[in-house]
Formats: sequence, C-alpha cells, structure tokens
Amino acid sequence: MKYQSQKVAKLYFIAAIGLFVGQILFGLIIGAQYIWGDFLFPEIPFNVARMVHTNLLIVWLLFGFMGAAYYLVPEEAETDLVMPWLATLMFWIFLAAGAATILGYLLVPYSSLAELTQNDLLPTMGREFLEQPTITKLGIVVVALAFLANIGLTILKGRKTVINLVLLMGLAGLAVFFLFSFFNPVNIVWDKYYWWWVVHLWVEGVWELILGSILAFILIKTTGVDREVIEKWLYVIIAMTLITGIVGTGHHYYWIGTPEFWQWWGSIFSAMEPIPFFMMTVFAFNMVNKRRRNHPNKAAVLWALGTAVMAFLGAGVWGFLHTLAPVNYYTHGTQITAAHGHMAFYGAYVMINLAIISYAMPLLRGREAANSNKSQVLEMWGFWLMTISIIFITLFLTAAGILQVYLQRFSDSPMPFMVVQEKIELFYVLRELTGLVFLAGLIVYIASSFVGSNEPEATAEGEVVAS
Repeated sequence: MKYQSQKVAKLYFIAAIGLFVGQILFGLIIGAQYIWGDFLFPEIPFNVARMVHTNLLIVWLLFGFMGAAYYLVPEEAETDLVMPWLATLMFWIFLAAGAATILGYLLVPYSSLAELTQNDLLPTMGREFLEQPTITKLGIVVVALAFLANIGLTILKGRKTVINLVLLMGLAGLAVFFLFSFFNPVNIVWDKYYWWWVVHLWVEGVWELILGSILAFILIKTTGVDREVIEKWLYVIIAMTLITGIVGTGHHYYWIGTPEFWQWWGSIFSAMEPIPFFMMTVFAFNMVNKRRRNHPNKAAVLWALGTAVMAFLGAGVWGFLHTLAPVNYYTHGTQITAAHGHMAFYGAYVMINLAIISYAMPLLRGREAANSNKSQVLEMWGFWLMTISIIFITLFLTAAGILQVYLQRFSDSPMPFMVVQEKIELFYVLRELTGLVFLAGLIVYIASSFVGSNEPEATAEGEVVAS
C-alpha cells in the first residue's frame, strides 16, 4: 500500500463480504421455499426473502466497487484521496441506510413501509430490484455524489490514466442511470421501458466499464505487462461494450408493448454482446501469458482469469442462448433467465470484486505483496468450490428452464404453471444442495483471511515480488 488514504477501502471490502454472506443465506432460503412452499412462512415470505436477496446483491457489489475505486484511484493518480474523511463518513451512512432498509423489509409489511417512509410524496417503490424506499434512494444519490466528487477531484489532482478515466466513466454512468429509479410512470409500458435504463444499462453497460478497469489494474500489477498494451485492449473492450450494450437494451423491449422494430434491433445488437466478454477472456489470458513477473499473489491472478472466463460464459454464452426474439418468445421469465442471471452476476461482478479484494487486502493488512501459501491454498479452494457450484446451479436451472418451456409454453397441451413447478422440483432440490456447497466455498474463502497470518508471505520462485 503506497498511500495512507487507501486504508478506507478496507472498510468497504469487509462490509461487502459481510453483505455477500447475507445475500447467499437469503438465496438459500428462497431455494428452500421453491421446494417447501411454507418454509419460514409467515416470518419470511418468499417476496420478502427475494427482495432481501437481490437488494443485498446490489448493495454489496456497490460496496465492492467503491472499495476498489478508493484503493486503485490513489495508486493510479499517484496521490492520496482529496477527502478520505468523506469516504469514511459516506461508508457509515451507506451501511446504516442499507441495514435500515433490509430491516424494514423484514420487520414491516411492504405496504406499511411505503406509508412509513412517505412514499406517496414521490412514489418510487414497488419495482423489482428498485424496491428501496424513496428516502433510501435519496441517500444512495447523496452517497454516490460524494463518492464521485472524491474520486473525480483526486483524478483531477493527480496523474490521469486510462484505467482511472474508464473507471470514472463507469461510476458516473452508474450514478446517472440510477436517477431513472425516481421516474415511476403510471403507464406500465413506460414504466418497464425506463426501468431497464437502470437495470440493463447498469449490468450490461456501465458496470462493464468498472469491471474492465479493475481487471486491467489487477493485470498491470500482477503481470508486469506494459501499461500501453493493456490500455489499448481496454479501449477496444469498452467501445464494444458501449456499442452492443446500449442498443442491446432492446432485447428487453420485445413483449412489453413497444414497437416491433425492437425485435430486430434488440436481437442483432444483443447477439453481439458476447463479443466484448470474449475479448476480455482473450485479453486476460494473453496478458498472463506475456507476463514479465511471477507475482506471489497467485490467488488474485486466479480470480482475475476466472472473472474473464465466467463472465464470458454467464453474460455472453448464457445470455446469447435466449436473447434472440424468436427464442425469447418462449423463454422469457422462465428458469433459463434465472440460470443466465446467476452465472452472469457471479462471473462478471462477484468475481471481479473478490479479485480486487484478494489483491488489495494483503497489502492493506501490511503485507509486502501477498498472503502466505497456506492462506492462498485455502482461498483457491474457496474459488473452486464457489465457481464449480455456480456452474452446476446454472446447469440445473437451465435444465429446469428447458423443461418448463416445453411443458408450459411449447407443447400441444400446455400445463398450468404450478403443475410444471412440481414436475421440475428435482432440479430445485439439486440447486439447493449445490447452493449449500457454494456457501461452504464462501466460508472457506473468508476463513483463508485468518489462516497463516503469522507465516511469511508467499513468494514467486523464491523471491518476494514487489507489487
């Protein structure tokens, strides 16, 4: 760690992992409710558990992105954060707001929560992923503006690099597109049309810029490849991301009442969305193969390579499987969508956050470059347990989705929804068992931080390599 203000990233990383555990626990509760419909009812109804699961996902990823920015921006800009005190203050405000919102979901009926938080003054509640009370959304805007000011002023003060500028572009886009969560028209077509301006343009647009910049930073630090080479790759990847991702929003417009031309535009451009992810995979492996340094943090390199591969499979391949309008006509809203969502989020955003945490935390804890060999071996066990688990979760949900499409939508005598759900229950059982293995992998990953802390750090071929 070169700059004192980077220490603030540690708070964000610890909170991110804690919220990640909560997200997985509620995912397991939802999985159990697919098998036993009255599991934990009425204490935690399905709709509440699902809200908590998805909201924790979004919040912990945002904590991870912020921590990543607070760590890498000073190093790239070669100067301390302009206002480290503001970063710490916003951390506690964001954490308190997030915790209060989750407790609100769990302890108060949703309609009562809307009344309690004066939602009628500026109605924004009730939409998937954007269920947060208006007051929480306003708090998120304040935190985002303070965060952007801190990061932006630090970049202006110091060295300007492609990584910092791409990261800033992604973070600014994240904040701007979140503003559409306040636009809640009565017309349901308009509502869904602009709802995707938050959800799609986050995860298939500006978040990919954040992913690319963090991945480029880790590869520069761990491979020793010339910055110019990595930056050229980054330019090409983000250009393809923006071209395909922005127009590719149209693949969500097929069946919500929008003009028919979206079936063509959405199909063509979203079919191209796997290209930047494939480029990212080639980029990552190419940089590691060309490395001029064997960095001792092998776990961080593994996470970086895993990010590229799993993002391509989840966001690219599984996204393409059901993105063309004639296919999506049958598959939208089925377990095929869930299969794509699970692997895409894990591959693209969970793994990049775990990669930067894996790289930065040893340095934030006072190590020269990496944790001990024992710690890294345990961390890599966590990597494989979680990654193999998510692959099987995706395969089980895909199988469930294919059967669901055939029985419910495609066959000559379609069956009712709940009858089909009973027939695909076996896949839900397998998904739940695999989810327990994922939780075990996460516990192993966390445990690796506490193992071998008194042992010397890992070395690369007998020597500690400077970070």
